[in-house]
Amino acid sequence: MRQIVLDTETTGLDPRSGHRIIEVACIEMENRRLTGRHLHKYTNPEREIDAGAQAVHGISLEFLADKPKFADIVDEFLEFINGAELIIHNAPFDIGFLNAELRRLDRVPVETVCNGVIDTLRMAKELHPGKRNSLDALCERYEIDNSSRTLHGALLDTELLADVFLAMTRGQNSLMIEPDSAPRPQLGADGVVRQRKPLHVRRAAPDEIAEHERVLQVIDKESKGACIWLPKTEAAA
Repeated sequence: MRQIVLDTETTGLDPRSGHRIIEVACIEMENRRLTGRHLHKYTNPEREIDAGAQAVHGISLEFLADKPKFADIVDEFLEFINGAELIIHNAPFDIGFLNAELRRLDRVPVETVCNGVIDTLRMAKELHPGKRNSLDALCERYEIDNSSRTLHGALLDTELLADVFLAMTRGQNSLMIEPDSAPRPQLGADGVVRQRKPLHVRRAAPDEIAEHERVLQVIDKESKGACIWLPKTEAAA
């Protein structure tokens, strides 16, 4: 299973007001393990950055002046996420901005390229109702070191989110069945492997079988023929 943990930074809060993406980061996981592959790009938004947004991520327009436009990185971005399941914290925000950028370029929406989207904010709210579920709060809850996160940054946030997601879904590992794996040995209290004794099967005696049949007939009579343990041919009329 290929998954991409994704995050963006933007010039503001609303793509409908013309705000743009200025940073996008993606890191790859295969079968719940980081592969080391990632995509990280800064982009020139060709517009001003809101003061409030800059206070959050610390990225200035001067820093972005010589960076490529989103149109210059779109093919590489779409190729990287193609066919993967996306993992995003507050997915509607990032997906909204990505799709706005793609519409400007007459490209298809993100959802038609990837293989589904997991919103970890929604997941966290279901797991921890009534509690703070920001990325920082989840790092604290799952004891993930985020001491280097003084400002929001897409690449660092994806790395932290990958750890948070794996922690939130840790129980899924037990659901992954390995059909060819050998059964675990049985250990005694002293840690020595014990051989399981052959199971002794004790057959019912004739009188026990007769008593069992008698009880079933009583149940069938009291339930007016609804006894489910009797074959239909034997059930009372």
